[in-house]
Amino acid sequence: MWIQRILPQETEFEKNKIVYRTSQVHMANIMKLKLEEEGVHVILINKMDTSYNNFGQIELYVNQNDVIRAKYIIEKTYE
Repeated sequence: MWIQRILPQETEFEKNKIVYRTSQVHMANIMKLKLEEEGVHVILINKMDTSYNNFGQIELYVNQNDVIRAKYIIEKTYE
């Protein structure tokens, strides 16, 4: 198809993987800050419903090369 020739096969966002998911805004922000303190670039996507805050999730994505390090940092906070 002609559209496949002009669009990139993989976007920049597809190189990111989800490392954390929560329905609590404050926990998502805490984890984002902890990861950024360690030098990990984080993308926060809020999929919460704007009408009802108890539906949906907040997801944190990092580059696929930082997944193991990010998961270690997240788990370390619970020790």
